[in-house]
Amino acid sequence: MQDKWHDITIALAGVFQAAALVEQLAKTGYLPTDPYRTCIESLFALNPASTEAVFGGRGNLELGLKVLSDLLQQNRSREHSHTLRYVLGILHLQKKLGKQNDMLNIISSRLKQAEQQAEHFSSTHDNVIANLADVYTDTISTFRFRIQVMGDYNYLQQSRIANQVRALLFAGVRAATLWRQVGGNRIQLVLQRRRLFQTADALLKNPQI
Repeated sequence: MQDKWHDITIALAGVFQAAALVEQLAKTGYLPTDPYRTCIESLFALNPASTEAVFGGRGNLELGLKVLSDLLQQNRSREHSHTLRYVLGILHLQKKLGKQNDMLNIISSRLKQAEQQAEHFSSTHDNVIANLADVYTDTISTFRFRIQVMGDYNYLQQSRIANQVRALLFAGVRAATLWRQVGGNRIQLVLQRRRLFQTADALLKNPQI
């Protein structure tokens, strides 16, 4: 039987990857293609065969695992100075969303429509990302609590980048939902940091475990 910490760490790495990409995008206007596509396509994995399948395999979460590992060691480099705050915000939003069944149904329906659009264009096409951003704005973004994204105003005022930020936050909430489904909780981030770090480190060093 697979260690539960494997699935918890994989799902949490999905949250950290989305959050780290939000920070990078807000500061530089740039997104690495593969980690970005992994986050976006995870939104369409509504009936996955496994935790890893949501992200197309653990190899697609290398960025998330590295950032998770670094921040669990309290190695808060300048590059990821806001990532942990985004992660905590995402977890808070997901907890609120989990209590809103009507909103969850709306999201599920609209994600199916977005998936069809992605099949026609591509998962990261501007039209698809704008659609996903609209879903986020119409649902999760209506909560009183909102994540304040910090970065270069010249980038954040661009509609394309603003849509990418919302789509990534949306992907982060999706990963957080998975994290809770496989047994993740916020207490682990305080009391089980060492176990999470060991699992993340092992996944990075030995992708076959």
